[in-house]
Amino acid sequence: MHNQGMDHCRYLRAESGCHNILHLVAKNIYRIEHKAPLSKSLLLVPSALSLLLALLLPHCQKLFVYDLHAVKNDFQIWRLICGRIICLDLKDTFCSSLLIYNFRIFERRYGSRKFASFLLGSWVLSALFDFLLVEAMQYFFGITAASNLPSGFLAPVFALFVPFYCSIPRVQVAQILGPLSITNKTLIYILGLQLFTSGSYIWIVAISGLMSGLCYNSKMFQVHQVLCIPSWMAKFFSWTLEPIFSSSEPTSEARIGMGATLDIQRQQRMELLDRQLMFSQFAQGRRQRQQQGGMINWNRLFPPLRQRQNVNYQGGRQSEPAAPPPLEVSEEQVARLMEMGFSRGDALEALRASNNDLNVATNFLLQH
Repeated sequence: MHNQGMDHCRYLRAESGCHNILHLVAKNIYRIEHKAPLSKSLLLVPSALSLLLALLLPHCQKLFVYDLHAVKNDFQIWRLICGRIICLDLKDTFCSSLLIYNFRIFERRYGSRKFASFLLGSWVLSALFDFLLVEAMQYFFGITAASNLPSGFLAPVFALFVPFYCSIPRVQVAQILGPLSITNKTLIYILGLQLFTSGSYIWIVAISGLMSGLCYNSKMFQVHQVLCIPSWMAKFFSWTLEPIFSSSEPTSEARIGMGATLDIQRQQRMELLDRQLMFSQFAQGRRQRQQQGGMINWNRLFPPLRQRQNVNYQGGRQSEPAAPPPLEVSEEQVARLMEMGFSRGDALEALRASNNDLNVATNFLLQH
């Protein structure tokens, strides 16, 4: 009886610690997933100004024209700023807004300061590449494109395709026409192609944006250390923008969309229960690591739900069945996780534990 009472006390303490860890993990995930103030400000403010100029102040649009000829010959340096912030074409505004909304994952993953530094660096570098490309077009082909470049915050949007291609794993959603397949990135590429073909000379801005994204993402010439947001400026904008553009913290369980069907509601409920189960298993693995002083056992972290061990009692003792053979892991998925910065051991264990589900393995490695 004394041993049973001690085991019950340990169980209650373990449950209390598990709930505390779940609360901390939930707060951290809320901080990552529900706060993207910079992306929301870039989504709302330029779009509102673009609509205002198009509908109410069309006579002021000439102040926001991206004219490199005027910058070079008339020294109108201010056009490098005004002409590269607000889109004068509503189609470009719509496409760039959708892309910024989808690219907010980088702000949630890396933080607002690093995300803002990438946008600033690509915005500055793309202006230099715009000059070089326009001069090359004039010199080699005799085409004058300095006065016909599209306005707006377009080059950093194209630059974000570089980390999107390099760091976001490609997961197949559906397969059509044999080798052709639809992935989780197909819609983003279609939006980028729509923006790329929306004007005659927008390809110059797109190429300069991709080149600036490559330079900044590959840390070429240490531009990421020169073109970055100072910490005091990041704190100031965090203090001013975050209360305005951040989502309010949910006080209860996340609600299901009212317009969803019964099947969608069930699926969302199952996903919510799966996340809660993962968090509780993570708490258990963390307690074992603290007691043993070792690393997390990913196989214990994600035990297969349908492969329960059978307990056999022989002579009053519990016998343990033989361990199942290790799950074969795709080397391509391991390589993708290693490209994102994870070690091979963690990638193998995460993929085995998640039954080769790249999304589950990636999300859990990023969160923990």
